[in-house]
Amino acid sequence: MGTDGQSTAGRGSRGPYATGQARRQAIVDEALVVFSRAGFHGGSLREIAKRVGVTPAGLLHHFADKEELFAEVLHQRDEKVRAAAGDPAEHTLIEQAKRVVAHNQTSRGLTSLYAIVSAEATDPEHPSHADFAARYRARADEAVEILRRGQEAGEVRDDIDPALAARLISAVMDGIQLQWLLDESIDMVPLFDEFVSRYLYPAGAPQS
Repeated sequence: MGTDGQSTAGRGSRGPYATGQARRQAIVDEALVVFSRAGFHGGSLREIAKRVGVTPAGLLHHFADKEELFAEVLHQRDEKVRAAAGDPAEHTLIEQAKRVVAHNQTSRGLTSLYAIVSAEATDPEHPSHADFAARYRARADEAVEILRRGQEAGEVRDDIDPALAARLISAVMDGIQLQWLLDESIDMVPLFDEFVSRYLYPAGAPQS
């Protein structure tokens, strides 16, 4: 009896937790839909709650406020992009960027979210303003070092400025994503490949 009771208690303790986690993820999934369409300011907790089938108060049982929910949506987006790109390694910056472009073309919601929020975040009062400024700086700093190592290895043109190229890579990726969001007949992959082959790879370098 004691064993059965312990087993039942265990199942009971896991059941509500699993249900709570599933509900929390459902909220994040619907928040992605809403934020990717309307942005942070335009997306309402009431609409997200309605899509999930809970009350706004029920939603706030899982997330303290809109900012916390939004942060979780961005976190999960970053994790998916990181998984698509793979772990950073020497001289793989260009290949990582190409994998991210290809991945983004398969996930319109996540790509739309990033495009809308990065534009909104130019407002100093936006809750993600500091985060987006920091992430662009960090991405550029990391790219500079990898590009320099690539130049030393003969994998990247030696006549480009790594600091400028690091910023241009992000600018090109963001720009072609915006064009694709406006017109899905545009294929981002060959556009980014054209930029890479003409601007980053040395003349005569093998193309992958």
